[in-house]
Amino acid sequence: MKKYLLSAVLLISICISAKAQFSLGVKGGVDFSKINTNNLNSSSTAGYQVGAFARIGGGLYLQPELYLSSSGGQFNSSNNVYSGNVHFTNLNVPLLLGKRFGAKNLNFRIMAGPVYTSVLSQNESFSQNFNAAYTDFGKYKNSTLGYQAGAGVDIGSITADLRYEGGLTNINENYGQRQNLWALSVGFKIL
Repeated sequence: MKKYLLSAVLLISICISAKAQFSLGVKGGVDFSKINTNNLNSSSTAGYQVGAFARIGGGLYLQPELYLSSSGGQFNSSNNVYSGNVHFTNLNVPLLLGKRFGAKNLNFRIMAGPVYTSVLSQNESFSQNFNAAYTDFGKYKNSTLGYQAGAGVDIGSITADLRYEGGLTNINENYGQRQNLWALSVGFKIL
């Protein structure tokens, strides 16, 4: 994790010293996450995200981010005998490559790139008979890799993004669980 943060700081420092276009901002929003799993029905749950971003470059830009988020999912067996839900508090570090279209004060963007997610805490609730039928179900990994892709718009200093995030790694190998989510965020460029 330290390597990612140091790399981002180094990249930002190089771009500032090279007098590249640079902006820094804060963001917050909502997400709707779902954990797909074998042999169980799953449904989405709402969460939040709050953090900071940097944007380096002009028409083609690099956007590292660091934000706190919540995600999770709800599970039911096909006969509704077993049920449960899990919620994570995460630290997310996406590194997005994007393309900007339009004028300086009104532009549209598309972006995509990898995201590293570290689970800071986990809260789970399962029906009493759930763990007997699905042993090791709640044994989740502490970190995962995924990807994000989406679009955004900038109006002056205000920025808004809609993104999809998919998991590249399983969060639980035994049940083939992968998390995916849709996120809508609004931000404000402070630099």
